[in-house]
Amino acid sequence: MRVLVTGGLGFLGHAVTVDLLDAGHHVTVLTRGRPDAKPPADADLVEGDIRDRQRMHEIVAAGEFDGVCHLAALTRGRDSFADPLTYYNVNVGGTLNLLMALDAVRGAQPPARFVFASTNIVYGSVHAGALSEAMEPHPESPYAWSKLAAEQLVSAYAATGAIGAITLRPFNIAGAIDGVGDTDTARIIPNVFRAVGGELLHVTLNGDGSIVRDFVHVGDVAAAVGSALLRTKAGACQVYNLGSGVGTQMIEIVHAVELLAGTAINVVNLPPRPEPPTMIADISRAMKGLDWQPSRSSLMQILADAWSTWTGAVARR
Repeated sequence: MRVLVTGGLGFLGHAVTVDLLDAGHHVTVLTRGRPDAKPPADADLVEGDIRDRQRMHEIVAAGEFDGVCHLAALTRGRDSFADPLTYYNVNVGGTLNLLMALDAVRGAQPPARFVFASTNIVYGSVHAGALSEAMEPHPESPYAWSKLAAEQLVSAYAATGAIGAITLRPFNIAGAIDGVGDTDTARIIPNVFRAVGGELLHVTLNGDGSIVRDFVHVGDVAAAVGSALLRTKAGACQVYNLGSGVGTQMIEIVHAVELLAGTAINVVNLPPRPEPPTMIADISRAMKGLDWQPSRSSLMQILADAWSTWTGAVARR
């Protein structure tokens, strides 16, 4: 299958590209330019910004793709309050441009398979415990609203029969694949690693660190993307949560990294924030519909893979 992966040089995009190549697909990675990253050797690379409608038309027309894994997005909820227009331009406008490019070649080949990476953030903070796809979304930031709007756009276009689509809502993606790990300093695991290495004086936790969240290995998410690509049906759009199905307290992450690194980590406890005490993915639909298991998503596997990659990257600096 000829597959286009948008955002293919990112943390998740690299893992998805590796997984698709291993499955025998011909993969083209779309990037708007990242000199610090390269795709796996067997992948093709094209440059273009998903906000550039004409460029998307050129890439899609030339590629004759059987499938698209749309991962490119802006993803920081707090930043989206300061710059909502850019978040909508990238996350909604970029998705629209990609779909319009597919529409321009409609009829020239069978309906494309389309996998869209959304986020669990669309559920908001009104729900607690295990979150299922049947729950009503409650977006609370321009980022979350933009991802939900993009979901609706994909679903509406799929209903015309032009594509078959699956939307995935990953929870907290972590771990590492092929030497590529998460470096986003808005997330707890990279910050715990930075504290170990002396880049930070301490790790900050809201409250006592007992907030429970669901962490899923990037390799498991990549496997779900590949499985979803094979299971789209023209005229339909399904939604699946991706997580471990297991909750982890924030303080547990700190203690586990202390064991891995063999050193104590300073923790500063901030006042508690008004947030759900527990948010875990109900993954029963994905396990059945995608024939998928989060087999690498134990906390220690996630942290061991991430730590190995992090320390290797530090050693190469």
